[in-house]
Amino acid sequence: MGVILASKSPRRRELLSMLGIDFDVITEEVDETINEALPLADEIMRLSRLKAAAVADKASDTDIVIAADTVVSLDGKVFGKPKDSEDAKRMLGALSGKTHKVITGVTVTSGGCRDTRSMETDVTFRNLTQTEIDEYVKTGDPLDKAGAYALQGISSIFVRGISGDHFNVYGLPLSMLSDMLRGFGVKILGESRENTDA
Repeated sequence: MGVILASKSPRRRELLSMLGIDFDVITEEVDETINEALPLADEIMRLSRLKAAAVADKASDTDIVIAADTVVSLDGKVFGKPKDSEDAKRMLGALSGKTHKVITGVTVTSGGCRDTRSMETDVTFRNLTQTEIDEYVKTGDPLDKAGAYALQGISSIFVRGISGDHFNVYGLPLSMLSDMLRGFGVKILGESRENTDA
């Protein structure tokens, strides 16, 4: 039995490593278009299922595949990865002084069995100055991140408060994921679902 992370994200690799399990990284391209007319959490879970299925098709039946997708949402509008610097500035300006939602869908699949869940976290930004936004965008850091920011970087100074799982904002809610993995027999801190009350 091997564990496969179906994500190119270095942040997700770092987070999964924190669980103390060995894993490989394999990715496949999928259509990540979101239908904003449908419930956002459902769409994010659907994308995580697509990513997991694309990699599972190339894996063995005993492998466990983990896939995730994360978006930022403000007033029902989806903020994915910015197209360019101006788009990043627009996103950060919109998030300034407001509370937005970070939603992650996670799928774990193996041998035809699948578990898909979502996690939602509220993040509140303080008011940002245009100079702060411009200087941050110049670093290039926001261009590959949903919502044009990341908690683990300098943009952490923008965050006034977080309500919910902060690892979810990093892109991989570890508490939820560890419970999902235990259900597939992966031992986390020496326990799998078979010998827990979960």
